[in-house]
Amino acid sequence: MERLWTIMRKELYHIWRDPRTLGLILALPAMLLILLGFGISGERTSIPMAVADFSKTDASRRYIEYFTASSDFKLAYDVLSEDEILALIDHSDVDVGLIIPEDFGRKLDTNQATSVQIFINGSSDPTDVQTIQLKLSAISQVVSQNILMEQFSLTPAASALHNPIDAFTKTLYNPNGDQKLFMIPGLIPIILQVQALLLSTLAIVKEREQGTMEQLIVTPIKSWELMLGKIIPYLLVSLFNLFALLWLSDLFFGVKIAGSIWELVGLSLVFIIGSLGMGVLISNLAQSQMQAIYLAVFVVLIPAIILSGLLFPRGDMPLVTYWYSELLPVTHYLEITRGIIMRGIPAGMLWWGSTFPLLVLSVIYFVASVLAFRKRI
Repeated sequence: MERLWTIMRKELYHIWRDPRTLGLILALPAMLLILLGFGISGERTSIPMAVADFSKTDASRRYIEYFTASSDFKLAYDVLSEDEILALIDHSDVDVGLIIPEDFGRKLDTNQATSVQIFINGSSDPTDVQTIQLKLSAISQVVSQNILMEQFSLTPAASALHNPIDAFTKTLYNPNGDQKLFMIPGLIPIILQVQALLLSTLAIVKEREQGTMEQLIVTPIKSWELMLGKIIPYLLVSLFNLFALLWLSDLFFGVKIAGSIWELVGLSLVFIIGSLGMGVLISNLAQSQMQAIYLAVFVVLIPAIILSGLLFPRGDMPLVTYWYSELLPVTHYLEITRGIIMRGIPAGMLWWGSTFPLLVLSVIYFVASVLAFRKRI
C-alpha cells in the first residue's frame, strides 16, 4: 500500500503543479455539459414555412392561420410562385412549402372540393420529416372537419357533403425516408474532422516535447512555410480518405453524389485545410500532448458531433449554442455535403449560408495558427 500511495501522490503532484491542465480538466466538462445540454433540442417547433397564396381570399388566409396558430410552424416567406418555394427548400431556408390555388376560396364558398400542394424538405432527419408529415396531415384534417361542420349546419343532407380540401404532399430528395441517405453525407465530414484534427493537433506540441522546436526556430524557415509543411502531408492523407469514403458510401450503402463531385472535392479541400489549421492552432497553444488532445476533444470534436446538425437540428438551438456551432467549419461543410450529395444542388446556392463561412473560417484558422507560432519564436 505504501508503494501504491507513493505513485498516487506523485501523479496528484504532477496534476497540481500544472494549473493549466488542472483548469482544463475541471472546467471543460462542466462547460461542455451546459453548452451541449442547451444544444440538444427535443421535438422541433417553429418549422419555417413558405406559402404561395394565389387565392388571396379570407378562406385562404384562414387556412394558413391554422398552420401558424400553434408553435409548430411559422410563416417565414410569402412567395409568388412554386419555383420560389422549391428554391427556398433547395437552400434549406424552409422545410415546408404550401401552394394554395387561385380558385381555392371560390370552390369552398360554393361547396366544391379543392386541393392544395404541400412540399416537404426530405433532406432532414427522416424521423423529423415523418413528424412534420403527421403534423401537416393532422392540421389538414382539422381544417376539413371544421369546414364540414359549417357545411353540415347549412346543408343537413350528409350525403351531399364531401372532403372539402385535399392536401397533396410531396417529399423532396428522400421520399422513402432512407436513414442512410441522410446519415452518410453527415458522417463523412465528422470522420474527416476527427482525423484531420487529431493528426495535426500533435504537430507542434510533439516537436516541443521532443526538444526539436529550437532547431526549427533557428532555421530561416518562415512561420507560414512551417505551418504548410506540417499541414500538406496530412492534407494529402485526408484527400485520399475522402475519395475512399465516397467510394465506400456508394459501394456499401448506395449513396451516390447527386451534384458535382469536383465542387465537393474543392470545398472538401477548403474544409480539410481549415480543420488542419485549427489542429495546428491548438497544438501551438497547448504545452503538452495531454493538453492538446483534451482541447481538441472537448472544444472541437464533441461539439462537432452534437452541434453541427449531424444528430439534432440547429434551428431550435439557443443563440449561444447556435453561434458556437457557427464557428466550427464542420457545421458548414456538413450542409455542403448534404446539399451536393443528397440534393444535387450547386455550391453557389449555399454561398452565404455555408460556402462563404467555410472559406472565411478556414482562412482564419490557418492565419491564426501562423500567428500563434510566430509569437513563440
